[in-house]
Amino acid sequence: MASSHTATSVEIPCQGILFDMDGILISSLGSVERCWTKWANKHGIDPEYACRMAHGCRCIDTVALLRPDLDAEAEHDLIEGMEVADTEGILLLPGVLDLLKALPPERWTVVTSATDRLARVRLAAGGVPVPERLVTAESVTEGKPLPAPYLAGAALLGFAPEECVVFEDAASGTKSGRAAGCIVVATTFSHPVETLDAAHYLIEDLTGVSVETLTDCKGLLLKLTPLS
Repeated sequence: MASSHTATSVEIPCQGILFDMDGILISSLGSVERCWTKWANKHGIDPEYACRMAHGCRCIDTVALLRPDLDAEAEHDLIEGMEVADTEGILLLPGVLDLLKALPPERWTVVTSATDRLARVRLAAGGVPVPERLVTAESVTEGKPLPAPYLAGAALLGFAPEECVVFEDAASGTKSGRAAGCIVVATTFSHPVETLDAAHYLIEDLTGVSVETLTDCKGLLLKLTPLS
């Protein structure tokens, strides 16, 4: 269960911030649903169920779960191609640019279940600055909800997981961040609140989230107001 639902502002000292991509920085729900619906219909799978299972998880893992009889790598390549080609309706989410502008570039990165190619295409389509290094589907052998992605994100920044804050919107991602030992902040943008019980804090979106760089390289002070 999310451990804080007060309306009081909180301050979280940390060293680095790890952002999920879809549902946190941008919304690509339209593309995800169009591509997975097309694939699901082709293979006799309920499209609504396929879309639900795909959100927040690596494509190759979702394919293996839904159709273990298929060549997961080949199907992944087909779906990735569709998603890369479909950038219609990708939106920058509220509060993102203000928060990123306030962050030193070495203090944050993106940890996404998308491939590197797809992540860069979607971030560019949404107008989000792309970190020099990011954690993608290819970076780990185990995807969300296992801790490997956020452990890799913390290591990429050079900090311990417990020194990092994760921003997530999906159940699989909140579980991944929590299992890695990070502080997890979940937005309620795209998933029901009851599925986000692994998060420490819930917020609507990044609007109103601010960060201060502490003097003498002591890290960051993240400020937010959780939902009541």
